[in-house]
Amino acid sequence: MSHTLPQQTKEPIETAMLPPIEIYNTLTRKKEPFVPVDDRRVGIYLCGPTVYDKAHIGHMVGPVIFDTIKRYLTYCGYDVTWVVNITDVDDKLIQRSQAKGISMAELAKEMTADYLANLRALGVDQIDQMPKATEHIPTIIAFIEQLIDRGYAYEVEGDVFFDVTKDEQYGKLTNRSWQSLQGEGGEAADRKRHPADFALWKRAKEGEPSWESPWGPGRPGWHIECSAMSRALLGETFDIHGGGLDLVFPHHENEIAQSECCHGKPMARYWMHNGLLKRDAAGKVGGRAEREESDSSLSYEQIAAATQAKESRSKGAGGLSDLIERFGGETIRFFLLRTHYRSTVVFSEQGLEETKSALETFYRFFQRYERLTGESFYETSAPTSRRDGDFDPGDDAWLQEVCRLRREFLANMDDDFNTGAATSQLFELVRTLNRYIDQRGLEADSAEPGALDALRRGVAVLRELSSLLGLFRTPPAPSPGGDDALTGKLIELLIEVRSDARARKDFATADRIRDRLAEMGVVLEDRPGGTDWRLEDQ
Repeated sequence: MSHTLPQQTKEPIETAMLPPIEIYNTLTRKKEPFVPVDDRRVGIYLCGPTVYDKAHIGHMVGPVIFDTIKRYLTYCGYDVTWVVNITDVDDKLIQRSQAKGISMAELAKEMTADYLANLRALGVDQIDQMPKATEHIPTIIAFIEQLIDRGYAYEVEGDVFFDVTKDEQYGKLTNRSWQSLQGEGGEAADRKRHPADFALWKRAKEGEPSWESPWGPGRPGWHIECSAMSRALLGETFDIHGGGLDLVFPHHENEIAQSECCHGKPMARYWMHNGLLKRDAAGKVGGRAEREESDSSLSYEQIAAATQAKESRSKGAGGLSDLIERFGGETIRFFLLRTHYRSTVVFSEQGLEETKSALETFYRFFQRYERLTGESFYETSAPTSRRDGDFDPGDDAWLQEVCRLRREFLANMDDDFNTGAATSQLFELVRTLNRYIDQRGLEADSAEPGALDALRRGVAVLRELSSLLGLFRTPPAPSPGGDDALTGKLIELLIEVRSDARARKDFATADRIRDRLAEMGVVLEDRPGGTDWRLEDQ
């Protein structure tokens, strides 16, 4: 049995007023102009976690990326609804809850709370709905009944399977035919019509959670949960379906089969897949290799290899709560965004350390700006829409440079949400702001009239662009135990001692302090208004 997918012909209203965003579509293996299904309204579905254990940093890659994507689309004028599901019934959950001697529901509640706490720590707060599979059992059962009625599914002794042979388009996401695919085997293998058929409903086993259904007590299969919940919350066809590269097959392939056979129309217009996390020796954070995009013609074999090579709980990647405590959520978020979302994220604590040091470039500028103006960067008013952020720099060469950096940042985001390249503009912008302060003598009494107003204009752009990445929304919290704060205070004390030595013309002592700090990687920068410090290579 085949199903025909109608062509989408509806164009959005006021297309010319919207930015020319392009998205790489895994389904077509190319970048395509972003055209929502329904004018400016955008629906996004991201596959969330199976909550059988505490979250690790790999679980944060997708949420951080799509949190940023929603921020950007909203900024560009779209009305976005973002859904992230919670799989709270699954073989792993049942096995882990039995091993711990608690109910599946209790384990899921505990691990979901851990997941949400980690999302908050990384500034992921744009999710609109987080449906749980157990809350949508009737919806899932109704979906399965429709597939049976249409001839795409069959029941055998309380199990219900999807018949891949009835779907002529099965395998289009991975470009594989159902004839070439093998099933997972297991105790249900002998009841399937074809080895690649997959479970929609699993009959109950003794001692396992179950729900009543037309086929007897049981529970849903993994793939059907997302098809049912996405339809219930976003409709039969929505705009963007996201997930890790490891979900392309079988999960997303099976979602497409279920949904499109049931509805006879595309499930999602754009399939976006983020690269996975792996542990390896890290190069310089923000280097060219980390900013480059993934290969745009991924084969099924590459997808399968990525699935096998992903960072798993068994490999660790560091306990997430421990990483947040030691490095801070903003550091981890920035670390993930400095890699193009389709690229592999190479995890190392060295990379996090480098990212943390790189962020100090911004934090020190914020302190400098507050000394100059008495105003907090974190309270700076900045445009929240793309249109409102446009401004005429006139013939001011410096403001023209700020405008150029803003245009380049937005162009990178328009090009498949390239946060890796966009962060380069943030660094260039903060360096431009520091040079402006130096060149215009803003820390001296000889500052030019109106120069501070121009600086404020540039700072507002930095605030505008960094907010799109979910960065610098609140001042960073000091590390537990005060290690970072104490280090900063000690350096400031040495700077004060050096300043006193210079005032007494004791240049030998002053030079010794500077040189010893340099040996430890602390660079002093003497300015008209005082001495700043930074860590080397920032």
